[in-house]
Amino acid sequence: MSVLRSARTVNVSRRSVLAGAGGVALSALVPGQALAAAHRPKTALSVRGADLSFLPQLEEAGVRYRDLAGRRRPAERILAGEGANYMRLRVWVDPPDGYSDKARALALAKRAKRAGMKILLDPHYCDFWADPSKQPIPAGWPTDLPGLTAKIQSYTRTLLREFAAQGTPVDMLQVGNEITAGILWPVGQLYLPDGTQQWASFTQLLKAGIAGARQAAGRDLKIVLHIDRGGKLGDTQWFFDNITAYDVPFDIIGQSYYPMWHGSIAELQANLNDSVARYDKPVLLAEVSYPWTFEDGDGRGNIVTAASTLPDVDRFPATPAGQAAFYEGVRGVLAQVPDGRGLGFFAWEPEWVPGVGWEPGAEAPNDNLTQFDFTGRALPSVRAYRRP
Repeated sequence: MSVLRSARTVNVSRRSVLAGAGGVALSALVPGQALAAAHRPKTALSVRGADLSFLPQLEEAGVRYRDLAGRRRPAERILAGEGANYMRLRVWVDPPDGYSDKARALALAKRAKRAGMKILLDPHYCDFWADPSKQPIPAGWPTDLPGLTAKIQSYTRTLLREFAAQGTPVDMLQVGNEITAGILWPVGQLYLPDGTQQWASFTQLLKAGIAGARQAAGRDLKIVLHIDRGGKLGDTQWFFDNITAYDVPFDIIGQSYYPMWHGSIAELQANLNDSVARYDKPVLLAEVSYPWTFEDGDGRGNIVTAASTLPDVDRFPATPAGQAAFYEGVRGVLAQVPDGRGLGFFAWEPEWVPGVGWEPGAEAPNDNLTQFDFTGRALPSVRAYRRP
């Protein structure tokens, strides 16, 4: 997720880039229809996870977490106790002090395994935030295609070997974060300002990252390609049609789904169903979140502040109960993907209560999208991690 999808930055779509627009407005979201099945879905989700990359920083800032009964416990233990079986870990190359570098990710991986959780690793291949609006090459990395091809392969290979060496092998790897518009800009940037599309360079870099992963972990490691088009069928088809045409080898289609940007839950269902049929791949929500309030925990501004931005707000109001209902709706969508190919979901930074900013000295603009209230107590939506 880009924590900066506010007035400062905007999401980048294929059509807006090709139109040469310097800045784009988010398209209007069409209210979705209610899902037909009112009963709890019977299909079990094999992935019920959370991205907890901010957790060590929050604990260092003094944040403590409590479960639904009010007992103080580490956040990953609370979620695992509710049935969570995966942790997603972000890795930056050389971020500001205290943020998600390799050492912190390795330490958090040990906690995940001790809690009985598998690992989805999310290397951004950036020094700091990477998303569809920015994917800068890390400082000190090559800036030519041959050099970057070799670097991303060796970096990925070494990274995975370090996780395995400490007894925390990675179970799934996504090659880049929200790579809708490419990686390692400008060399692997998909859409240049003049309208040029660099699919050959982009996919060469992807293949190199995947090759490095296979060298380290073999064929058992599942490779995810992660974009941010949850309910956007046409954009998803455009991206993965090209990925398929360039013969990029991968295992799972990963999507971000934030209703305020990516459409209704009915649109999500249609897109996931289409992807499974069109590409013969399982689908995964690599990021998802939803507000439980419109209040601002740190008083410094949030991204989601109005009901008008939520396409299914009548069904899922911004309340603790409404948030819980939203996650049940997401579970229902995934359970209804044909042939059991809706693998599951990762809540994005559900522990990010006030205490740590998106960058040093900044605010926490997602503190109303968490699964813990402003005091660190679990909200009812944590029950969405249950096993059945």
